[in-house]
Amino acid sequence: MSLGQFYRETMAINGIVDNARRQAEAEDFFGRLRRARIPEKFNWAAEIFEGMHVAERGDQAALIWTDLATGAEARLTYAELAARCNQLLNYLRRHGVNHRDNLYMMVSIVPETWVASLAAVKGGLVTVPTATNMTVRELEYRFKAYAPDVILADEGTAEVLDQALAAAGTAPKVKLVLGDRQGWTPFAAVAAEGRQAAPADTRSDDMLFCFFTSGTTGQPKRVGHTAVSYPLGHLSTAILIGMQPGDIHHNLSAPGWAKWAWSSFFAPLNVGATATGFAFKALDGEKYLDAVARVGVNTFCAPPTAWRMFVRLDLARFDFSRLKMSVSAGEPLNPEIIEMWKQHTGTEIRDFYGQTESTAMIGNPPWMNGRMRYGSFGRPSGMYDVVLIDEEGAEVGRPEQTGHIAVRLDRWRAIGLFREYIGDPQKMAAVFNGNYYYTGDRAYFDADGYWWFVGRADDVIKSSDYRVGPFEVESALIEHPAVLETAVVGSPDPNRYQLVKAFVILNKGFKPSRELALELFQHSTRILAKFKMPRIIEFVEVLPKTISGKIRRIELREDEIIRKNKHEAPKATEYFYKDFPELSARRS
Repeated sequence: MSLGQFYRETMAINGIVDNARRQAEAEDFFGRLRRARIPEKFNWAAEIFEGMHVAERGDQAALIWTDLATGAEARLTYAELAARCNQLLNYLRRHGVNHRDNLYMMVSIVPETWVASLAAVKGGLVTVPTATNMTVRELEYRFKAYAPDVILADEGTAEVLDQALAAAGTAPKVKLVLGDRQGWTPFAAVAAEGRQAAPADTRSDDMLFCFFTSGTTGQPKRVGHTAVSYPLGHLSTAILIGMQPGDIHHNLSAPGWAKWAWSSFFAPLNVGATATGFAFKALDGEKYLDAVARVGVNTFCAPPTAWRMFVRLDLARFDFSRLKMSVSAGEPLNPEIIEMWKQHTGTEIRDFYGQTESTAMIGNPPWMNGRMRYGSFGRPSGMYDVVLIDEEGAEVGRPEQTGHIAVRLDRWRAIGLFREYIGDPQKMAAVFNGNYYYTGDRAYFDADGYWWFVGRADDVIKSSDYRVGPFEVESALIEHPAVLETAVVGSPDPNRYQLVKAFVILNKGFKPSRELALELFQHSTRILAKFKMPRIIEFVEVLPKTISGKIRRIELREDEIIRKNKHEAPKATEYFYKDFPELSARRS
């Protein structure tokens, strides 16, 4: 069977209405995909995007783009996107760029992002997505680790890139800019090239993607994916989301991170759907949902940060009649958010889990509609052999026991799993241990097989003899109407090693006060076991986050350590459980 047949089967599975049959077909599909012989050569852009979708639905929209600030819009059909991809590829080749060279993309949400991504896959170039808010120092680190051959930049980011190139002492073959800047070639020059281009003779194990991780727990790592692990591996993501040919899919994600490649590029374009992109500088929930309704989005993916914003709006004013499916990824989503969204749209937000190092690994596929347990991130995908490992290195076999999420490798190696941390054998040895790949996250499953996220292994709080996962505490706090968002970490303590500390952002209409802190402590006692109770609450205006919306708990933890080492006085908006005599009956 050719790999193309698996793409056709994915489209067929996503069109099945009966949930029981859909689940059975998906399970059989992944079983056959695991056993499939991967060909020596594979070029997704040529074989799937052009060979299948351009040939069969060339006049259908592949991309709908709009700028929320200006109202500018663009639509590219599958045939038009292929032609622009070929023009860029011809330009790069004419300027000495070859198969296995790399392409840094430091651009915002613009159509050229899709064009360049497609051209890189077709030309066998290594794509290096780069967030637009990178500093000179961060870019210098990246350029010294992996010198750029091609850079595509916004006009506003070109200056920072020039400074970083000078600091790193490197010069790329081509610098393309969206706009105009001295020393750079305007991207418009690409339009003079021919609209046909031959694909690179890409091996299936060629490295085609280099993702610098977001650094939530330390320095960024270089995650290397192949010509197969992302293009073919994201069939798991396409099936979990459930989009069909012709569906309009939207993903709220920045192009600088792997999630954009997941859900704005490969998942929709794998199955002949229409990808969408909404450009914005600051997320305005009203404008964003207006665009979702206006474009007629059928499948919608967003991170928890955005969902929390959206449910606070007057959702009754938006037309969600064409919305069929809603999904969330990045961090676990609190149950109350799912319920609020369902009340207004009729769709349940289906949570799923994966990493830059993988595709969708665990989740709630469409056949889980009506059967989800809110707060659970679902069940493992058939593409992956996912298990839990305890502290002694044994597989967890009983429900409710927390363990490390790992991918077992001895029965099969999941197609969507990354190949390596480029240039970092120590990190490779740390995560590939025996027959397992360790994700660095912890979870447990219940008696019915539903999985529940606990947190990053580094985020787990050790208080006295107990281990506390931050998500459960955060989920409890956010049920209170005053709480918009919260992050929970361990704060150093001489007696208990760590105390559970909650940083809380309040909803409009609420202000930090002793009375509100007491209310939140009391609220927590009604939901959480004593050892999970937050012992410190600090009201804050913002939380440190990556550009992809993940909370940087490592930054909060490190700030706590520094403050305690300096013996700093408590802040004015910081409240301690022990200082409330009203709670004395519950104090421990």
